[in-house]
Amino acid sequence: MDMFKNGLWRQKEQSAFRQFFSDLGPGLITGAADDDPSGISTYSVAGALFGYLPLWTALFSFPLMSAVQLMCARLGIVTGLGLAGVIRRRYSRWVLWGACALLIVANVINIAADLGGMAEATMMVTGAPVALSVPIYGVVMVALLMWSSYRAIARVFKWLTLVLIAYVITAFVAHADWRLALGFTLHPRMEMSRAFFSVLVAILGTTISPYLFFWQAAQEVEEERAMGRNLARRRGATAAELAACRTDVLSGMFASNIIMYFIILTTAATLHAHGQTSIATAHQAAEALRPLAGNGAYWLFTLGLIGTGMLAVPVLAGSCAYAIAEAFAWHGSLNRRPKRAKRFYLVLAVAMALGIVLNYAGLNAIKLLFTTAVINGVLAPPLILIVLLLTSDRTVMGEAVNSRFLGFLGWVTFVVMVAAALGLFIAS
Repeated sequence: MDMFKNGLWRQKEQSAFRQFFSDLGPGLITGAADDDPSGISTYSVAGALFGYLPLWTALFSFPLMSAVQLMCARLGIVTGLGLAGVIRRRYSRWVLWGACALLIVANVINIAADLGGMAEATMMVTGAPVALSVPIYGVVMVALLMWSSYRAIARVFKWLTLVLIAYVITAFVAHADWRLALGFTLHPRMEMSRAFFSVLVAILGTTISPYLFFWQAAQEVEEERAMGRNLARRRGATAAELAACRTDVLSGMFASNIIMYFIILTTAATLHAHGQTSIATAHQAAEALRPLAGNGAYWLFTLGLIGTGMLAVPVLAGSCAYAIAEAFAWHGSLNRRPKRAKRFYLVLAVAMALGIVLNYAGLNAIKLLFTTAVINGVLAPPLILIVLLLTSDRTVMGEAVNSRFLGFLGWVTFVVMVAAALGLFIAS
């Protein structure tokens, strides 16, 4: 009898385990894309410049980014439309195109930064000129999206992002000061300087990024389209669907923040501890992994940057295409072939082309990666406000409006993002 009960318990446990992973989808991919080259660079700069001081931001930002992404996911599931599609139906054209303009400006700069970061890391191990690698990466990604699909790309390249686990291992190999790290994690401290607020805004901007808002909602709609549901059948959501969505989003954001935490911790324990407080090149950023991989640190860093870039850049260009397609009420999707969504893929290709061109302005790749995160942090608050208002509106969400707790977290996120941006401008 005991053996029967134990066997039944194991079956239930395995079933729950399988169900947990079957619920993971857009949220997990969004979390992986969040740790893009811009994110890796930002966290590396933070750890090198301020040591263990910024560690608390990983713990602090988790509920905030989770709340915003969950609201975007619920918006997509309940309305059956992407974020821009809902804005088009609910607000005036100036609000719609203002939101799209903020997204496109941030995304094009982000695409440029990520392509530049990937190219500089590639040059580090192969010697290939950045000017040559940037267009190659851009063209290859557009071609893959047109002749394959983002899902296929994600399945392959998300395994490369596992290289980021090297930061977790290095933190132990490099003998991080765990007592000091824990103290800074649980006891938030701030430095009233422009440099610190730049880092703070950059961290918030790369974890709570505008492009992820549009992408999350659009991918929830794509999931339902894949089930053969038209707009009428996509509207509304069951309690089970909302619960699965919550599991997916929280898991993706948690995985993203774990990597964020250990990148800051590792660079603090290696670069900052040895007096290297300024990161200007990919070589310097890769040095954080040397205690684990020695000369192979450059290869680990490059593989991680390429893997995250191949995940994130299509998301950046794709979210531009989704936003414009929804704003104009076009039929467009990464799951459609180019012949059936010409205008959608044209927007995607133009966004990528602008990102490529921006790389020839002579900007430093690592600085541009960090600056991109700051720009995202400054542009995010108005978009967060729109998401908050939409998901709190019963005419949009019906009975699935934000709970008090989710709404509270959303407003806290908005206030924190505004305060951090203001702090950047007024700090001496």
